[in-house]
Amino acid sequence: MIILGLTGSIGMGKSATAQLFRDEGVPVYDADAAVHEIYEPGGSAVEPVGAEFPGVVINGRVDRSALRHAVLNDAAALKRLEAIVHPLVGETQMKFRAEAKDSGADIALLDIPLLFETSGDKRVDYIAVVTAPADVQRERVMAREGMTEATFEAILSKQVPDAEKRARADFIINTRIDIDYARDQVRALIAALRRKHKDELNA
Repeated sequence: MIILGLTGSIGMGKSATAQLFRDEGVPVYDADAAVHEIYEPGGSAVEPVGAEFPGVVINGRVDRSALRHAVLNDAAALKRLEAIVHPLVGETQMKFRAEAKDSGADIALLDIPLLFETSGDKRVDYIAVVTAPADVQRERVMAREGMTEATFEAILSKQVPDAEKRARADFIINTRIDIDYARDQVRALIAALRRKHKDELNA
């Protein structure tokens, strides 16, 4: 089974692109959804995050807005949070990998926003980066409810720059035009990986 890592900076269309892979029958692991799950009541992160950051657990769940305010401009606090959350999310990813392999999938996709930032690129076979021009990215992000220039810039400062992501990618998916253009790229990428997988099986 080939493990493909999918990443992209905020506003590039990564989540929509991940759905295109699902539409083609590829199992997709959603790292953001995994974090949401462990932040929900009964989730494995609620107790340790609440202990480390008093006041961020509300009604039994980690309030992501409160947590964001607690760590956004505090590098040391962010590192403490990552030390708690990354291992817990890693457990959910390993479970996904095992289930995808058991299902007989030839390709599995890991949708991870901070793939490079968390060294996740070392644990995949190939990397696809979703990209769009900077002006398109900014327009998309600023259209989000509650988004400010300051928040946008703060988020960007913690992400590997788009140009560096593209330089380190095996595949680039450009979402500038429309969803059909992105779908064509996804289908071509899947076909290429399936040829590679078949060649490896026959080697």
